[in-house]
This record gives sequence, C-alpha cells and structure tokens, in this order.
Amino acid sequence: EYGDERDPEIRTYLESIAPVNNAHKISTPLFIVQGLNDPRVPASEAEQILAAVKKNNTETWYLLAKDEGHGFRKKNNRDFYTQSLMLFFEKFLLEPAE
Repeated sequence: EYGDERDPEIRTYLESIAPVNNAHKISTPLFIVQGLNDPRVPASEAEQILAAVKKNNTETWYLLAKDEGHGFRKKNNRDFYTQSLMLFFEKFLLEPAE
C-alpha cells in the first residue's frame, strides 16, 4: 500500500510513520479493538502499541475478541464492542453530569 519496504528510502519512511515508533506522542485515551484471528493486523502488533502507549501513562482500553478476525462479524461481539465504545465515549468525551 505504501511501497516496497525493501527499498531503503521507503523502509525509512515506513518506520517514521509506524504507530509503535510514534507512541510517545499519544497522550489522549486510546481504545484498541482487535480480533485474535486477524490476518492483516496480528494481535501482537496491537499489544505492542498498547504497551508502548502505557509507558506514557496514557489511559488505554484493549478489547480482544478471541473468535474474530479483521472486523467483528458476530453479533454478540459487535454488541459488546458497541457497549464498550459507548462507555469509553462516556468516560472520556462527555462532560460530567452536575
């Protein structure tokens, strides 16, 4: 998608934009959602960025669906994700009730 990583110039560029190499810049709460069977983005990559962002003392939430791939297809998982996302929004985006 971004070019041939075997090309040194492209490789340097890809390393410069890699999320894990920029984790120190992330200071807002982060919600990572991952399917364990994702063929495009291995769960280990999600866990790497999670660990890197936690080093900043940034609040992180991690939802790992053990029976999903790239995108949630099962209704129970989609429902749980939606509820989790609403809780995340409520905690970090809404003004506290008076």
